[in-house]
Amino acid sequence: MNTALSPLAQRVCFVLVEPSHPGNIGSAARAVKTMGFTDLRVVAPRVPGYRTHPDAVALSTTSVDVLERSCDFATLTEALEDAALAFAMTGYSREFGPPLETIRESADRAAMWLETPENKAMKCAFVFGCERSGLTNEDVERCQFCSAIPANPQSQSLNLAQSVQIAAYEMHLALLSAGHAESLYAWQERFAHEPAAGVAAIEGFLEHWQQAMIACGALNPAEPKNLMEMSRRLFSRAGLTQPEVDLLRGICAAVILPRHLRAGSKKGAGKGTGGGSQRPQD
Repeated sequence: MNTALSPLAQRVCFVLVEPSHPGNIGSAARAVKTMGFTDLRVVAPRVPGYRTHPDAVALSTTSVDVLERSCDFATLTEALEDAALAFAMTGYSREFGPPLETIRESADRAAMWLETPENKAMKCAFVFGCERSGLTNEDVERCQFCSAIPANPQSQSLNLAQSVQIAAYEMHLALLSAGHAESLYAWQERFAHEPAAGVAAIEGFLEHWQQAMIACGALNPAEPKNLMEMSRRLFSRAGLTQPEVDLLRGICAAVILPRHLRAGSKKGAGKGTGGGSQRPQD
């Protein structure tokens, strides 16, 4: 499976306007990189030396490289110089601002925009305000759209880094849906390469399964009802692999004859009067 990130992700940037806490910048760097993006921009940070601040470094964890490479700007206009499409992250519609839509709609819009050949030299941006008051009206008006994260009306407040994480996730999801990356990566599908069980293996298992149900009393051969039909539907939905069939047949064998009795049976095989397996008598 292809593990490469979408090349379009290189044209998506996340802009933090006047963040107060270096820790939030570090957490935002982690959120951005986790979703496959690397372009983090900071406008007029309260702490100019945020890149080496202990809180920022600690909260960025394995994304300290994104934190260190982040660019800082004096104004939002400068930060958006190479971006032709910008989304102001705000929880409500402004009277004179651009139209408001959900972050999912914005991410889908951005993915389509990035695919357009005429826009291949430009970037799109998601712009976040400071922790205390969000974006000013002037900052919002510098963007083409307002984007909101649908939240509980009784508890709408999100931490800055949480908002970045949600926006980055939705943008990553939009790129996945557009076919620019795999839906899952190879390390997430550890069992994807196990061979599927063939028809003969499934039929052999079902026969073994029937014997096990009879042995434990779950199935009465005189009145089987529809237990085998139900079992067949159940295991068909499971899409069994060969190792899974082997596992289940081992369990069936243990139900039919416990392991300690099987071991004794093998030792007695071939001795004296005919060498058959010596199953216990009722």
